Amino acid sequence: MKFLKFSVAVAAAALMVTPVTSALADTWRMAHKQTAESIEGRMFQAFADRIAERTGGEITVEVYPSEQLGKDDAILEQLQLGTVHLYPEGGAYLRKWVPDITFMSAPFLFDDREHWARFMASDLVDGWISQIEDEAGITVIGDQTLMVRGPYRVMVTAQPVGGLEDIEGLKLRMHPNELAAAAWRHLGAEVRTLAWTDVYESIGRGIVEAVNSPISLVESMRFHEVAPNIVRHNEYPQGIAFMANAQIWNDLSDETREQILAAYNEVAAEFAPMTAAIADEAIGRMMEAGVTYQEIDTGPILATMADFYAELDAQGELPEGFVATVQATR
Repeated sequence: MKFLKFSVAVAAAALMVTPVTSALADTWRMAHKQTAESIEGRMFQAFADRIAERTGGEITVEVYPSEQLGKDDAILEQLQLGTVHLYPEGGAYLRKWVPDITFMSAPFLFDDREHWARFMASDLVDGWISQIEDEAGITVIGDQTLMVRGPYRVMVTAQPVGGLEDIEGLKLRMHPNELAAAAWRHLGAEVRTLAWTDVYESIGRGIVEAVNSPISLVESMRFHEVAPNIVRHNEYPQGIAFMANAQIWNDLSDETREQILAAYNEVAAEFAPMTAAIADEAIGRMMEAGVTYQEIDTGPILATMADFYAELDAQGELPEGFVATVQATR
């Protein structure tokens, strides 16, 4: 009888201890749309691994590539609920709550990456992100300009494109972004919105003839197999916004947030030069396979787009303070 009472007491003590022990470790889920073997897929996995290292296992991160947990809208909903903890993607995907944030990726507007980085560090952009946190419960951790995507943008086409004149009537895949769609329609393209993972098949079937992409993702997505022409146009500089559930992030201790941000900065610094090198290597391999690569004169495109932004400004359709901030950060 005494042994039975002792066993019950031990079992009860174990039940009391178990929740405390499990609470010390937290498992996060990171969803993304790239393939695991792509440079971005590897970068995201490296960040997940580094979080576990930096936090001493307090937080581990499970990574779900290739839209395994759903497409953009579904992931953003899960992010709000806290069932997904991190979603690395272009910050403009948060426009459903603050439409002005779309202008972080304004096509053919910023002088270079340094100009864009200064713009991204402005009070204007900080205000947009704070508003999203208030309205959606989603925040952005780290400096998204450090997590390099690209490192530059290209158009991958079924037929050669040598300049502005060849964009007229081009069936161009576009992500769901009205600013980008309006810009490319202004340049003469026939814009069609498709999911990223549907592009390969859609080009093969002739639904679209071209897609804009960071150069570093063209080979891993195999776009060149169905569209063997790559045109560098430097549409806009890109970084990756690590979107996080704001409550979960803010409830972390200062020490844990600092550890995660240290992991973020380390991985960003390691992968920026790797992204550039891998892009060069990929271009070489694709050219050996028969792909053509060229850097076109974007002067006519920039001139046409200057008219586009002037029209938006005259119509009062640019965000308040946007023009002044773009000019001030040049």
